[in-house]
Amino acid sequence: MKILFVYPQYPDTFWSFKHALKFVSKKAAFPPLGLLTVAAMLPEQWEKKLVDMNVTRLTDTDIRWADYVFISAMVVQRDSVKEVIAWCQELGTKVVAGGPLFTTGYEEFDGVDHFVLGEAEVTLHPFLEDLKRGCARHIYVSNERPDIIKTPVPLWSLINMKSYSSMNIQYSRGCPFNCEFCDIIILNGHKPRTKDKAQLIRELEALYQQGWRGGVFIVDDNFIGNKRKLKQETLPAIIEWRKRKKRPFALSTEASINLVDDEELMRLMVDAGFGTVFIGIETPNEESLAECAKSQNQNRDLVASVKKIQNHGLEVQGGFIVGFDSDPPSIFKKQIDFIQKSGIVTAMVGLLNAPLGTRLYRRLKQENRLVKAFTGNNTDCSLNFIPKMNYETLINGYKHILETIYSPNYHYERIKTFLEEYKPQGKIAGKMQIQHIKAFFRSIWFLGIRDKGRRHYWKLFISTLLNSPRKFSVAIGLAVYGYHFRKIAENYTEG
Repeated sequence: MKILFVYPQYPDTFWSFKHALKFVSKKAAFPPLGLLTVAAMLPEQWEKKLVDMNVTRLTDTDIRWADYVFISAMVVQRDSVKEVIAWCQELGTKVVAGGPLFTTGYEEFDGVDHFVLGEAEVTLHPFLEDLKRGCARHIYVSNERPDIIKTPVPLWSLINMKSYSSMNIQYSRGCPFNCEFCDIIILNGHKPRTKDKAQLIRELEALYQQGWRGGVFIVDDNFIGNKRKLKQETLPAIIEWRKRKKRPFALSTEASINLVDDEELMRLMVDAGFGTVFIGIETPNEESLAECAKSQNQNRDLVASVKKIQNHGLEVQGGFIVGFDSDPPSIFKKQIDFIQKSGIVTAMVGLLNAPLGTRLYRRLKQENRLVKAFTGNNTDCSLNFIPKMNYETLINGYKHILETIYSPNYHYERIKTFLEEYKPQGKIAGKMQIQHIKAFFRSIWFLGIRDKGRRHYWKLFISTLLNSPRKFSVAIGLAVYGYHFRKIAENYTEG
């Protein structure tokens, strides 16, 4: 059997990091972890190829070679998905589809021969058994939440690691919280399920043996869902492993703000090589937090919480949302003020949207406020529901946030604020590589010579080099991110 794995193309968004990737000569931020994991679940004797359309072109020859095309995607890749499915139909190659996009909305896709929905540990094996017997069904689905301790190591041999800026692995699935707008609990459930420490070390070791030396993103939607296991087993195991391997990886992940309540956990994460954590801040407006049931963010000083995490040696990247029913007209200024005061340099601000199946989606449907499908990109100025705030006021206010926080003046000011709080502990993880040296010189050309914010770049360059040399590489990296954000923001706010 010949299997072609296809990962569809992402549009150009804040999350693509397209304009930052050229500084390090990379084509995509991360490889398609889901498809690589599914590949490892298929019979070893089957022939397998992978085409990541964000890295290389898909061709007629690729599709004709395969007996089946396996495709997985996020909602934001919907348009590319439909093109690939139509392409396979035209060439007569059967399509097997799974992953988040199809699990929550498979009904809208014609031309797929087999849907393998939910978690592959449950639904893939029955499909393979039926396929072997020649009686494979159209849809395989299950509500079971499998134990993931037997999930195999991804089949890394299918990709060229040099095309990516970071690798990725998964430690857990599920989140203990129940935010109204979030579809994580639909896909992965409430109760966090984790891999055991030996399994996670095998995955790190596999990357190491493939020659990877650089960033590794642990893709969990809430890495700290099971704090006790992290502190007692997982993080100590990572710490021991990375000491033996001389700290080969710089780790990053996503977590909830209650990370700040556990100083031991923050120390262990930094000791394990974590340097960055993405946190859903959402909004400084308490009424809006209550509206979306973001209980973990309520009744706390969010700016102080962010700074405390930064003080422990972790850069906080933040997600922010405007468009809640409870948002006052002043929300746009409040968001800008919060982002600047907190020193969250990588601030991903989006419009509220209602993903299919979420509690928010069901509420808005009951209120007859849904107008179209969610694009999967909450930063493209699109809404899939009728907001309580005047539509023009909301869109113009959102664009004002983007134009302001990604402008050179505000972006570089946030870098300064962050560096004042940031206290890296011990040796910074990861090793200097040629790509980093190239990126440094490209930053001088693009940001120090050609960019309209070059005055701010050189001020940051000189002050950091003289006063905080250990933070210099971090500062330049954040400046590069700002270049990408400005390019995307310009596309969204023009006109």
